[in-house]
Amino acid sequence: MWLLAGRGPRCGRALVPWASGAACLGLPWLRCPATRGSTAEPWAPARLYGSGDRKEKIDMSRFPAEHIRNFSVIAHVDHGKSTLADRLLELTGTIDKTKNNKQVLDKLQVERERGITVKAQTASLFYNCEGKQYLLNLIDTPGHVDFSYEVSRSLSACQGVLLVVDANEGIQAQTVANFFLAFEAQLSVIPVINKKIDLKNADPERVEKQIEKAFDIPSDECIKISAKLGTNVESVLQAVIERIPPPQGHCKNPLRALVFDSTFDQYRGVIANIALFDGVVSKGDKIVSAHTQKIYEVNEVGILNPNEQPTDKLYAGQVGYLIAGMKDVTEAQIGDTLYLHKQPVEPLPGFKSAKPMVFAGMYPIDQSEYNNLKSAIEKLTLNDSSVTVYRDSSLALGAGWRLGFLGLLHMEVFNQRLEQEYNASVILTTPTVPYKAVLSSAKLIKEYREKEITIINPAQFPEKSKVTEYLEPVVLGTVITPDEYTGKIMMLCQARRGVQKNMMYIDQHRVMLKYLFPLNEIVVDFYDSLKSLSSGYASFDYEDAGYQTAELVKMDILLNGNIVEELVTVVHKDKAHSVGKVICERLKDSLPRQLFEIAIQAAIGSKIIARETVKAYRKNVLAKCYGGDITRKMKLLKRQAEGKKKLRKVGNIEVPKDAFIKVLKTQPDK
Repeated sequence: MWLLAGRGPRCGRALVPWASGAACLGLPWLRCPATRGSTAEPWAPARLYGSGDRKEKIDMSRFPAEHIRNFSVIAHVDHGKSTLADRLLELTGTIDKTKNNKQVLDKLQVERERGITVKAQTASLFYNCEGKQYLLNLIDTPGHVDFSYEVSRSLSACQGVLLVVDANEGIQAQTVANFFLAFEAQLSVIPVINKKIDLKNADPERVEKQIEKAFDIPSDECIKISAKLGTNVESVLQAVIERIPPPQGHCKNPLRALVFDSTFDQYRGVIANIALFDGVVSKGDKIVSAHTQKIYEVNEVGILNPNEQPTDKLYAGQVGYLIAGMKDVTEAQIGDTLYLHKQPVEPLPGFKSAKPMVFAGMYPIDQSEYNNLKSAIEKLTLNDSSVTVYRDSSLALGAGWRLGFLGLLHMEVFNQRLEQEYNASVILTTPTVPYKAVLSSAKLIKEYREKEITIINPAQFPEKSKVTEYLEPVVLGTVITPDEYTGKIMMLCQARRGVQKNMMYIDQHRVMLKYLFPLNEIVVDFYDSLKSLSSGYASFDYEDAGYQTAELVKMDILLNGNIVEELVTVVHKDKAHSVGKVICERLKDSLPRQLFEIAIQAAIGSKIIARETVKAYRKNVLAKCYGGDITRKMKLLKRQAEGKKKLRKVGNIEVPKDAFIKVLKTQPDK
């Protein structure tokens, strides 16, 4: 039996299970009529806990599609998105209201440490409005550009979004990007202006005008709240019910479920997050993966509340999780369609494959840890399907992989999660971008089986004689900044070979700049430089804009004339000298001295463009000479020089791993 918690006249009462018996089904916060004191709150809000705390299962058939709302919360970084999600969980009785409720849905250690959301999380909320019981499926999404693939996947399970904008900072670059993701998915957009109480410069009216000008959303549709205090948050829930349409699925149709996310549990295997577009799924059903055509038996279905809460069934329009004995991480493909055995359906469109923007080599510190690291990468890429993995090897670093990421922060977070969740220590090389080369001869085209090849490893960059042109990836970058910093930022963009495409004032004091950038110019330190020039007020976002012709060269690093494959890099012709000089200087500081001189050179083809020298250890052969003829001393010095020359020819230079780490992990200054 279900009861309503709270006393709101129209909306705002959470749906909670009624407890019976002296023990109240193990729910001490919801007391029985017989044990409730006269001074107790008669309808105290109760927390909807996960499977470990609740004794009775929720009957999901009580929520037909017209009483379901599926929505995401999207925003720029640090605009109060996760704080709003916390208040919504409290208001619906999903969690207890305490001072410790901060980033409740941010479950990863890396999210807590960095204070940002990197993984979309789902929570089912029960809410009553005007006597009707609603199931609200909330998906909290990341706000950084590197995790936009997480946002786009989450939107596939929704019919609307809450677009949160900070009343102090106003519209930022990622706000614009998120809005257009929702617009392309044809979702209802509810703008929410969040006023932070600890900031004095909040101007909600100015932000309303920005939203109206940039997104063509009337200002009277904006909802002003304080997520930290919970002020006016209940009107957000009412707007979700009134302005976001219900899902269109029907329970009588054959099952069609979209896998939009997944995690790996050591004991239960793959846990798939699913959105049911049609039909019903329950424990014991035989289901088929449209991707692999394998048949599975459903072991458990349920909702996230926000922890796992098993249910008997899930119905069309609902969002939840499914466990079906998938033990191999390759069996769970995000974007896959699940359907009942012997009831085939047309697969759902799924998702576009994520396009990696940067690549980096990853190697175990010790080759004996190779298999453990391989297993860890496979499990983590199941949870983060935007990472692409290719096998790679290095003479100095051994067997490893070349991984593709959506950005530098994405790479750092992935590495941090490997260390924290799987206790894996790795060597991560400097990031590079994927270049292309157009081959010049029919023989080469036949060899590579295509005219245009993609190069993700600089060591495989073809010679100029073999290609007609090189192509480098470009992105369309959006910078939003206060107008006082416009001049400095335009100079920075020009220094990074940026081409201005547009400039627009979104209000009296804020400017939106659009530039076409080569990706390798912005991937490492552009964002830090931008924040430094603008005192932290500018924001930056970018999207893929294809490829353009560029004068690229492969720069080799030589030690005593021998090429070091791990340090080969691709640079623009105009910046080759400065980049080569910095790498040589860093190698000089990193390499241990030998009994012979080491020449460190940066070369383009046969042309040396930079050089540093590590001086040899020198024995004082004149120590035994006390005076005497100068010819005796000259003879000893000549013999020593000849010996070092011979040693230099036969001596091998082994570059220690810590030297590679020091040189590779730090991008040369531009």
